[in-house]
Amino acid sequence: MSKRPKLIATDLDGTIVHHDGTITQRTIDAFTEARDLGVQIYFVTGRPPRWMNEIRDAFGFGGAICGNGAMLYDLQSREVTEEWLISKEVQIEVAQRMRKAIPTISFAIETHDYYHREKSYIPRWDIGLDNVGVERIEDAAKGPIFKMLARCSGGELTSDEMLEVALVELEGLVTVTHSNPYESLLEISALGISKGTTLAKVAGRLGINAADCVSFGDNPNDFPMLQWCGRSFAMTDGHPDGIKYAKDLAPSHDDDGVAIVIEKLLELPA
Repeated sequence: MSKRPKLIATDLDGTIVHHDGTITQRTIDAFTEARDLGVQIYFVTGRPPRWMNEIRDAFGFGGAICGNGAMLYDLQSREVTEEWLISKEVQIEVAQRMRKAIPTISFAIETHDYYHREKSYIPRWDIGLDNVGVERIEDAAKGPIFKMLARCSGGELTSDEMLEVALVELEGLVTVTHSNPYESLLEISALGISKGTTLAKVAGRLGINAADCVSFGDNPNDFPMLQWCGRSFAMTDGHPDGIKYAKDLAPSHDDDGVAIVIEKLLELPA
């Protein structure tokens, strides 16, 4: 563990992207120096590709894993190169099981630039992308998608409480996580797909093992990635369970915690 990493993977929002959407020059400089030293850089996020333009513009390099591991995305060519999707049949099964467990729950589905929601699902970020909505998400399920979203729009349950229910109800059907404890929102991917599984696949193709990988994250959707990497850092201002999965803590994202850690890692011998 006294060597410079060969691959650095980082979450975006709440990790290197501030809550106002900005990325500091110190963070950009730290990742640029790592890239210049030959370190592979991967931005690993729950975001869909349509939300990646600012990352490409800020850095101009690096690979991307989007949708919590559901797709590999080429930042420069703006192309999805590989993806792992949820079938229409599974989408319907998820909706039916979760409605029985949490009657007030509502759903949205997305893949690439395709986004549909139930009328009772109140969007926070993709406002305007689907203004009308459908009565039941089954009416919009036309084929495979990369992410299904489930929300208690009235805030009846927290994201953590919803996740506790969903892990039981959806076991063996899909992968369920969340990226924001305050949103009453679940993020659902194909079974066996997570940031960790896809990062492991990417690293393996590059001939890099877990011991030579470093990752940073702040919420449960990052935990599989933090757990897999030989060195990993949960943000001190992130979800309190982060340290259960990460090997260490990084300073707050508002204090450029990731940049601080990377600067020290790059001082190590290759």
